[in-house]
Amino acid sequence: MTGERALTDIAYVRDLCARHGFTLSKGFGQNFIVNPGVCPKIVEAAGIGPEWGVLEVGPGIGVLTRELARRAARVVAVEVDNRLPPLLAETLAGYDNVEIVMQDILKVDIAALIREKFAGMPVAVCANLPYYITSPILMRLLEEKLPIRQITVMVQKEAAERICAAPGTRQAGAISYAVAYYAKPQVLFSVQPGSFYPPPKVTSAVIRLEVHPEPPVPVPDEAAYFRLVRAAFGQRRKTAANAISAGLGVPKARVTAALEQAGLPATARPEQLTLEQFAALSRAMAEQPE
Repeated sequence: MTGERALTDIAYVRDLCARHGFTLSKGFGQNFIVNPGVCPKIVEAAGIGPEWGVLEVGPGIGVLTRELARRAARVVAVEVDNRLPPLLAETLAGYDNVEIVMQDILKVDIAALIREKFAGMPVAVCANLPYYITSPILMRLLEEKLPIRQITVMVQKEAAERICAAPGTRQAGAISYAVAYYAKPQVLFSVQPGSFYPPPKVTSAVIRLEVHPEPPVPVPDEAAYFRLVRAAFGQRRKTAANAISAGLGVPKARVTAALEQAGLPATARPEQLTLEQFAALSRAMAEQPE
């Protein structure tokens, strides 16, 4: 088994990559964690115990994977880079509760994967996500209503603040409302660029999403609700009425009538509306004549 410090030793990481002819790919957003304090802190924050199954996205060379394997019953890491298995075979040697699945997380059948690999276990997602596809990965994990209890991931700090922004505040965007519908989000701590090899140009942050057993607001049609939210934030400098009218291609009068029915001012801006108010507006829009 590789020495405990090895995977956060830049000299070892460089040697590992050189021996396997591996070069880091900007296309895959690869930045390996080399600060020895980061991964234990992530796993501790995730609250993963010995009965848990953990789905990891993008294990890289296995720094976080190994920490997860020490705490969880089983770790399944989904990796898209076909060059990494030889490196992972070396770095994860001796960890018999880890399985690497060579798939694209945006294409693999996650529900089937969880059923097959984690039967009878509480399931968490824990990962250092590729920053260029953070939102698509999170939304896939949430929208498919998978049997996942929590998601603890490292993302770009700016994205973390937007994902976790409270609906009804200036920082909130469409992703904030989508995440709040499915989960309770929280920014846990920041991670500086020097904690990675190579160092990224941005600060990172670890966030945790506690998945709601049921959505906190009732909506008649989830797809229509999210179309409404996306339309509202598609032109966020406009009023909600103008943005929704343009985004959905419906008469402004219909949107204004729905706002009035929901008890909202016609001049309201998207970021001023709470999750409950968007739900009320969605219900009112459904009841308006075409």
